[in-house]
Amino acid sequence: MTYKLWYWAEIQGRGEFVRLPMEAAGIRYVDVAREQGSDALIADMQAREHRPPFAPPYLDTGSQVIAQVANILLWLGDRHGLAPEEESTRTWLHEIQLTITDFVAEVHQVHHPVGVGLYYEDQKAEAARFAAEFRAERMPKFLGWFERSVAGEWMAGNRWSYVDTSIFQLIEGLRYMFPKRMAAIEGDYPKLVAIRDRVAGLPGIKAYLESPRRIPFNTQGIFRHYPALDAA
Repeated sequence: MTYKLWYWAEIQGRGEFVRLPMEAAGIRYVDVAREQGSDALIADMQAREHRPPFAPPYLDTGSQVIAQVANILLWLGDRHGLAPEEESTRTWLHEIQLTITDFVAEVHQVHHPVGVGLYYEDQKAEAARFAAEFRAERMPKFLGWFERSVAGEWMAGNRWSYVDTSIFQLIEGLRYMFPKRMAAIEGDYPKLVAIRDRVAGLPGIKAYLESPRRIPFNTQGIFRHYPALDAA
């Protein structure tokens, strides 16, 4: 079975949190908009009337369409062994993933604190104020909780799960967005950094990162580097 992943063609965005575990596990999928363009994504969303997804990313499994990152990863984890069999641990990993979703939403708010329909240039002053609190309070709060949640070499013990690939993406994104701040505080989270490094070494991830399919971070995605918003 080859799944169809629908997400914007030009950015990593939230779609990357779905791509990474599939790449790590060797799950076959087609990144449809990467091949057909974002106009195809818009057309596909508009054509869906039965249980339409609110927004991308969404995964067409052939029998159903699943939207929302944490929901997609929960499904993939159950179907492809990307999470432990123990129910309480699977629920715990889903809780962590939902918290990552909250964190990613705040990351986006850094450069869009007033309105998502406005350009960053239209809200620079508000973004600078938001970024200062985010760097000082929110980053340590979230990263500290993730650090305390690590239960071994990986988030859930002795094997990787979809949450570990999400931690990788968080660390990579924050390093790009806040290089000065991350350089100052990264040492406080050695377990998360170690997970990031282990994920980078997984054969499927290594091959993906070295391929042109890994789009570089840019100022259209979630993690955006604006020098005025970064400080140690």
